[in-house]
Amino acid sequence: MLIHSIDPRTGEFAGDPYPLTSDGEVDAVVGAAHTAGPAWRSADRAPVLEAVAAALEGGVEELWRAADAETALGETRLRGEVGRAAGQFRLFAQVLRDGGHVEAVIDHATAQPPAPDLRRMNHPLPGVAGVFAASNFPFAFSVAGGDTASALAAGCPVVVKAHDGHPRTSELSQKIIQSALPDPALLGLVRGLDAGKRLATHPSVVAVGFTGSIPGGKAVQALIAERPDPIPFYGELGSVNPVVVLPSADREGLAQGFAASLTLGTGQFCTNPGLVFVPDDAELLTAITEAVSATAGGPMLTERIRGGFLHGLARLGKLTTLAEGRPGEGAFAVAPQVFVTDLASFAGALPDIAEECFGPASVVVVYDDAAELPAVLERLDGSLTATIHATDPGEARESAEVLLRKAGRLIWNGWPTGVAVRWAMHHGGPWPASTAAAHTSVGAAAIRRWLVPTAYQDWPAELLPPELRDDNPLGIPRRVDGVVS
Repeated sequence: MLIHSIDPRTGEFAGDPYPLTSDGEVDAVVGAAHTAGPAWRSADRAPVLEAVAAALEGGVEELWRAADAETALGETRLRGEVGRAAGQFRLFAQVLRDGGHVEAVIDHATAQPPAPDLRRMNHPLPGVAGVFAASNFPFAFSVAGGDTASALAAGCPVVVKAHDGHPRTSELSQKIIQSALPDPALLGLVRGLDAGKRLATHPSVVAVGFTGSIPGGKAVQALIAERPDPIPFYGELGSVNPVVVLPSADREGLAQGFAASLTLGTGQFCTNPGLVFVPDDAELLTAITEAVSATAGGPMLTERIRGGFLHGLARLGKLTTLAEGRPGEGAFAVAPQVFVTDLASFAGALPDIAEECFGPASVVVVYDDAAELPAVLERLDGSLTATIHATDPGEARESAEVLLRKAGRLIWNGWPTGVAVRWAMHHGGPWPASTAAAHTSVGAAAIRRWLVPTAYQDWPAELLPPELRDDNPLGIPRRVDGVVS
């Protein structure tokens, strides 16, 4: 079998096909990455990450054109995404230079009470990071994405299972990144379902990062659970990202903001606002209807994703349609759709009614009394984000307390689409948003997924890593005898 590039605008093959990766080839790629690992763990990695960022920016013309032919996401979006991918590598160069990610702690020996000298820090996981690329971000969550950048920053070589939806983009991204690495084996690439299974179960793979659907994530998780040595699985799966509009909310531009967030990238964002609670306000509902009806959809990334979206619409078809946009152009084009129901009916149809419908679809839930919202919000599954629109913080307190337990990022008077690559970002959440709510796939803290702590007790000074020596030769932040310095 072969993997073909398919243009979502035409549904036709684009370019030459790519062969699936055999088990033997997966073993060879992972083996080469594993061999390259020790030198990489001890290397000065920050300048290399900056060189990768520069290489991606230098290849932007070729990259965006390749991705556009396979995703139909357009020049503006794809240029921006290459820039974001480069920015992730630069952020992790900053993380390495700062040194706080090693979380160095020193407790000197004491006589009373008797206690040994203890020192602890994080080290890279001793093996290869397996990464499963996403469909909806051919750069930022794919071969050049945050999982790759954070794992390389941590000191782990990476092997990526490329997404079938953009094989040429994946190969091109790999080659450009490899051009800036000291050893090209540090970034391997495999293709195909069977290759993904082999990667997840390979003994040299010590952790897996995944961005995709709930069924896909469960399948990888099951493979890992069957290993003789189960390993960490950091999966980002499904999210409806509830938005709560409270009575005090400023209605100016609210409907237009919702429509824009709903249809961004033809709704193919993990942070798409798939569930919106609004007060029973005819004027607001009319504004939402008009704003969504004025939107246009477009081609979805693959025929399979389009099929999944249409299946989701059929599931929601029992509800009343509030608004429908235009389908736009393209062989895989779909139209934005928003459904409406009341709070009691919504609560009675849980949990099925609140399942993610990946694409430009959302359910508007109308309520009479905001005091009834917290009990219903409590029954929602976990999400990557939760949003409140209000001008009175006191009015939002009870709903906010519930949403704090339901999402990894809380947003005030904004919209969830768009994830800033910054030190404070958390992109994760309770199941099924992710498999490890304590970890993030975006932002500086993403490096923690690929690190493991080691404690040194009464260890000889000459054998200690520099991060734990008393003179602190690297000048990194540390906690010494309980005091941060």
